[in-house]
Amino acid sequence: MCGRIALYTPPARLARYFDAELAEGVDRDDQPTWNVGPTTLIDGVTLRRRPDEEPKRVLRLYRWGLVPSWAKDPSGGSRLFNARAETIATKPSFRAAFEKHRGLIPADGFYEWRKVPGRGRQPHFFQRADGDPMAFAGLFAFWRDERRPEDDPEAWIRSCTIVTTTAGPDMDGIHDRMPVVLDPEVFDVWLDPDGDQHELRGLLRPPPRGTLRHHRVDPKVGNVRNDTPDVLAEYAAPSGRSDTLF
Repeated sequence: MCGRIALYTPPARLARYFDAELAEGVDRDDQPTWNVGPTTLIDGVTLRRRPDEEPKRVLRLYRWGLVPSWAKDPSGGSRLFNARAETIATKPSFRAAFEKHRGLIPADGFYEWRKVPGRGRQPHFFQRADGDPMAFAGLFAFWRDERRPEDDPEAWIRSCTIVTTTAGPDMDGIHDRMPVVLDPEVFDVWLDPDGDQHELRGLLRPPPRGTLRHHRVDPKVGNVRNDTPDVLAEYAAPSGRSDTLF
């Protein structure tokens, strides 16, 4: 699973990296975050297609936790922050989004916890080994509050979920799941709303060894209120203790 990410690269820089237009209202330059949990607004890159206009990538804000268009209310989105790659083509909550509303979810890294016998869980921070931003495979949805007028901006919720797959070699046994990390050469394939379903499912696999690196971080990252750069610092276990499983 993937339930915690870091997102501190300024939106303007992310837009340049993803060759995307920066949507109005996306201004996080003074509000980086090192500890983001579900239901928070995060960045997403989707493909905008308009008549008589070339398709264009757009970076805008989405609420993390998918709210399908048919949902009675948005509360269920808090549980749909991940979508398993094995079932997104068939599960009702994700099927329509997988067919037509795929996108990229930028992140500087993600956290995962290793279970340590007799000691609870030790968090690790994962990032790309080449230092570039991550691009998670994402699904997006648009939900309207029928109690409000259609032209009321408050009537709409744009939401997203991160697609996960089986753990790859870079997870080092820390967890059995991980987010799907896409490389730039397949961005267009994943974003294409008319993409071949078989080809798309083929992208939902762990990255090759050496794509990611990780290190231990302070257990305080488990509380989203601890949102400062020091949560990324490499953590030294107290003397005489180790998080190794062996």
